[in-house]
Amino acid sequence: MKTFDYLLDVRDRKGAGFLLLLDPDKLDSANLGDIVRHAQDSGVDAFLVGSSLMTRDIFEKSLAEIRKHAKVPVVIFPGSLFQISGQADAILFLSVLASRNTDLIVGNHVHAAPLIRQHKLETISTAYILVESGKLTSAHFMSDSTPIPREKGEIAAAYAMAAGMFGFKLIYLEAGSGALFSVPPEMVRLVSSSSNVPVIVGGGIKDTDTAHSLASAGASFIVTGNFFENDGNSNRLKEFAKAVHFKQAMTAAVEAPGTK
Repeated sequence: MKTFDYLLDVRDRKGAGFLLLLDPDKLDSANLGDIVRHAQDSGVDAFLVGSSLMTRDIFEKSLAEIRKHAKVPVVIFPGSLFQISGQADAILFLSVLASRNTDLIVGNHVHAAPLIRQHKLETISTAYILVESGKLTSAHFMSDSTPIPREKGEIAAAYAMAAGMFGFKLIYLEAGSGALFSVPPEMVRLVSSSSNVPVIVGGGIKDTDTAHSLASAGASFIVTGNFFENDGNSNRLKEFAKAVHFKQAMTAAVEAPGTK
């Protein structure tokens, strides 16, 4: 099964998929195996691997270590042309639609295409849309784009419509790593109702209520990462997975003894 088909199947069965973003630049490579196993046991549906800025030459090594222990898909979430590897199952072929740098819209993709084909990586074309988050994040700065104002959901919806017309497979609404505020549920609801393209939401998701509200608003996939880089929060992964998998939880409640 293709990774994209697997993700859609997860969405259909569970209500929304729970994806964990692993930033090799911020994690101890010696602990990656434990992190991956714990995340899978907690209900994570797939791993995204990447960084807005890599300061160490460890991407390939880290990806290989993650892949060795992963039983669910490993998908590259590239922050640059240097983050391409045959160690992954797929790569998000990101186009930063609102960027002022045309290389991030299509230019880098031309350079990356031959290498991606050489590695036989599954590509998942993704419209990447930055949303105001209360602070300037690395994603905002490195993407050279102006974030969509939080209260302007109609602008995000128009981008989503255009993304659908272009034929993108995913729309990624991104508040950025370490964001003060996540993407508003109202914007997610408007975007998901304006296009048939599945929506990923990430950035600033620090509690289960937010994760659940975004999934309930129409997000097909919820991404967390920065919050769980703190060892003290890793034991909450299962709570987040349950909050995101709202359809699965509802089905279990209906089928539980004594509920009929």
